Amino acid sequence: MIATAKPIGRLHADEIETDIGLARRLLAGQFPHWADLELTPVASTGTDNAIYRLGDEMCLRLPRRPSAVLLIEKECAWLPKLAPLPLQVPKVLGVGQPNEEYPWAWSVCSWIDGDPVKPGRPRDPAQAADAIAHFLRALQAIDTTGGPLSGSLNHNRGVPLAQLDVKTRRAIANLEDEIDTVQATALWADALAAPAWDRPPVWVHGDLQPSNLLANNGAICAVIDFGLLGVGDPACDLTISWSLLPKSARPAFRAALSVDDTTWRRGRGWSLYTGVIALDYYRDSNSALSNLCRHALGEVLSEWSDARQ
Repeated sequence: MIATAKPIGRLHADEIETDIGLARRLLAGQFPHWADLELTPVASTGTDNAIYRLGDEMCLRLPRRPSAVLLIEKECAWLPKLAPLPLQVPKVLGVGQPNEEYPWAWSVCSWIDGDPVKPGRPRDPAQAADAIAHFLRALQAIDTTGGPLSGSLNHNRGVPLAQLDVKTRRAIANLEDEIDTVQATALWADALAAPAWDRPPVWVHGDLQPSNLLANNGAICAVIDFGLLGVGDPACDLTISWSLLPKSARPAFRAALSVDDTTWRRGRGWSLYTGVIALDYYRDSNSALSNLCRHALGEVLSEWSDARQ
């Protein structure tokens, strides 16, 4: 993650804006032993939480809007139970409580040094494909007993694609000036026609995108932001295939995960869904996220076109 002095802008109509002053007052009231450490806003494509780096080894995560509150509470409850994993993940160091100035729970997590990976441009594509595949294999192997099922608590990541049909088609129609809507609709129809996941649901990260992966010296070293964690269809985490990996690295990634044809088809559907939904909503307010969506949509639609020829 990258700390910056740039203010964190407003993204949602129901958002509560935060600043360093508020963050410091929250710390002083609940974690006074950390209150004098340096605070710096963090540049991020994330949309649910405002993030502030705290000293050298920690960060604050403050929900921006009501729908993000349950996500951060779930992350705090379950993230400690998922370790160890092959890549570094944040550690929850403290859970802040609401007060008269800020109405929601918030968290203090460990800071992981590293740079967000650029869409489609990992320095070492083979290492990236192998590291992410091993991370997902380990995540999917963890016991899901009591885990939160995919649904409203993780923005529906991992639910059957048919549940997302209406909103996906609406978003595609809204983006006729951005994408080939005929091709996008055909890809979506193919994903819907793929057989649903018929094995026990597994843990999914739910928001596996380049900005939630960190690299040191070009090598993927960490996965962050587990707010959309859930138990469901693992095809939703295949979106990283098109948002991060170049075409040349996808076969090795797919083989390392043993992804069958029907799951790959659903994965393309998930890539289309996350791309059109986010681009439709954020293209006027979050340029970095919008550009990530454009890249991923271009990649998945190009692959779909090649597969049909």
